[in-house]
Amino acid sequence: LKMSWFWLYLPLHLLTATYLCHSIKAPTTSSQQSFKTNLFNFYHSLILADGKETTIHLLKDIPKRYYFVLEEGRILAPFSITVTPCDVPIEWSILVYKSPPAKATPGDHDTQEASKSQKASSMVSTIFNYKGNSVETYMGMSSHSALYLLEFLSTERDTHITVYLTTDTTSGHLYPELPADPRIDVIGIGHTTVTLTWKHSPSVLQHRESIQYCLLVNEKHNYKSLCAAETAIRSSGMKLPPTLALSLSPYLLEPQQVMILSNSELSIINKVSSGEVRQVCMGTKNTYTVPNLSPSTQYYFDVFIVNLLTNASAAYTGTFARTLEEPEPKVTELKDGKVVHVVLDGKKQKFYSLQYQARHKKIHFTFQLCRGQIRVHITRNGKTVASENLSGLRYFSLKGKLLDTYLVQLRSTEESNSSVKVQASPHFHKPLFPLLPESLKIKSFSKLRTCRSVTIAWLGTQEESKYCVYRKRIEEDQIWRELQSADRCSGPESRHKSEKVLCKYFYDLNLQRAVTTETIKGLEAGTLYLFDVYLFGPSGIPVRYHSKVVKTRKKC
Repeated sequence: LKMSWFWLYLPLHLLTATYLCHSIKAPTTSSQQSFKTNLFNFYHSLILADGKETTIHLLKDIPKRYYFVLEEGRILAPFSITVTPCDVPIEWSILVYKSPPAKATPGDHDTQEASKSQKASSMVSTIFNYKGNSVETYMGMSSHSALYLLEFLSTERDTHITVYLTTDTTSGHLYPELPADPRIDVIGIGHTTVTLTWKHSPSVLQHRESIQYCLLVNEKHNYKSLCAAETAIRSSGMKLPPTLALSLSPYLLEPQQVMILSNSELSIINKVSSGEVRQVCMGTKNTYTVPNLSPSTQYYFDVFIVNLLTNASAAYTGTFARTLEEPEPKVTELKDGKVVHVVLDGKKQKFYSLQYQARHKKIHFTFQLCRGQIRVHITRNGKTVASENLSGLRYFSLKGKLLDTYLVQLRSTEESNSSVKVQASPHFHKPLFPLLPESLKIKSFSKLRTCRSVTIAWLGTQEESKYCVYRKRIEEDQIWRELQSADRCSGPESRHKSEKVLCKYFYDLNLQRAVTTETIKGLEAGTLYLFDVYLFGPSGIPVRYHSKVVKTRKKC
């Protein structure tokens, strides 16, 4: 395989060498070394294709060279070269090798020698060089008797670039055109949104169906090309679709479609070490409001005009904006002994704040989880004293100083709404909730089940309390919904009168014997029933045991 490539390139290099030998003539002794070096460069160069974007991989500190010979037959031919760095800054230059003019008339020997030396040195000249990571285009006029050498070098690390050479400057451009003013304007900033606008590209008016705008949003910095953005995103460990999936058919790429830059190919937002990265393609609209941003965060915005047929793109001048700070959440004051019922929106995932100023050294916080899942965070004078997920009924007894300020923050940990009851009071204050047993589970006895009755049991306490039992007939497909959606803070007042079975008082000073049983009669055979027990304390606020589903026997 290596030999076949050798024989393929050999004629090209022989042609180049022949061109140099016949057009440049033999150099003088003073320029022999320069001539050999230049000839060596050509032998170790590749031909750059005309009219095609070429991807070139560069190794650190190792120059790479490409050359081209433009079409003969024209005295002057226009051409352009566009180089796009895809990562770090690079150095690149264009050298031209021209054949010397016609022989001079015979004259003084010293004059002829000086003239030869001057010709040899003028045969090679650097017409352009650049160092940086911006997209640069060189436009020039070529003589048919000249060879061009492009040299590329990366001094920071291995990288890659794209190079586009064209001699056809009249039939259109590979890259979409940018407007005369390629800046992106920020016309609106909110807490979670930024509105951008930019001037239309002339290419949109000519090729509306195959051209569209794509916006890249990130928290790190602006990118000068789509190629550079792809490289940076890949280096963060993400798996990208080919060229950010911009080569998709315009029929698959719907307006305002948010495309994922994530490990699962397509998603809305991808979290990387440097923050969020998202891409939005919005067709030919030149105004867009970026939603769902974080408050008080600086974002960088880059707009690319993309040709979906060729996958070529051009970058507008990027901009940045900082979203507004989120307003301080409203704080509700807690008063001694007063119960506050808080409903939390799971979709917004925001904290609900309650504040309490201590009038005693010992403070008692009580939380009764009514529905969903909630995270509680308590601080005293700015320092955390408690933080955990709530489950059922939870007490926090805290000791501090007079006039300490307590801040209670509550947040739903699931997407559905959650609710909780909160009370703050001095430690010696009359308790809001009754004394609770070790467990709030209801037990049923399978051996005591009949076609018409069910026997259940539950734990009591050492304090005489009132217990009320309720039953409800349900269907098989209602079990999960009844158990998950039950409001554990609601009392018997929310139940239908027909569901009430009985109320009773009991207690036992010996906790091991503080157990009571009840046989519920008058049931139907082979039927599911939901049983609930409510415990009432001195304050009259009930605590609901965990619901129990039991099915009567079909046959007895």
